[in-house]
Amino acid sequence: MESYKAPSQTRIGHVHLKVSNIQRSLDFYCGLLGFELVTTYGEQAAFISAGGYHHHIGLNTWHSKEAPPATKEGVGLYHTAILYPSRKDLASIYIRLKEAHYHFTGASDHGVSEALYLNDPDGNGVELYWDKPKEQWPKKTDGSLDMYTRPLELKNLLGELDGIF
Repeated sequence: MESYKAPSQTRIGHVHLKVSNIQRSLDFYCGLLGFELVTTYGEQAAFISAGGYHHHIGLNTWHSKEAPPATKEGVGLYHTAILYPSRKDLASIYIRLKEAHYHFTGASDHGVSEALYLNDPDGNGVELYWDKPKEQWPKKTDGSLDMYTRPLELKNLLGELDGIF
């Protein structure tokens, strides 16, 4: 079989999550994270987005209404990664979540990006991150990416908001 590479403009268009309670998930994704409700399919599904896109996240209870969270040891989605346009936007959502006393599961600098980690109400992992400019991405001597996981310096991140508060 001939080698194939996906076009460089290819993107992940949306994620569709099985949840146990639509309203509780809407409260998290729309009420807390700020996504907008685009449409619903009865009481079993909702589609949400940022900026008017048809949907970035689909939520449904078709096979999961009132179900318990998936086990950490089972197969499935590790996390949904939500890309913010700037470091300042990441700092802003960090403050919003802190003020809401929402629990973080981690905060990391990956060399190519900086990320905040938390779980949605169903225990689905959520990564909130921004990409550093490509020219700042660390490289190994062979030219490949040198990604790593180091603690995110939150005080430094909050420096993006100096003068706002």
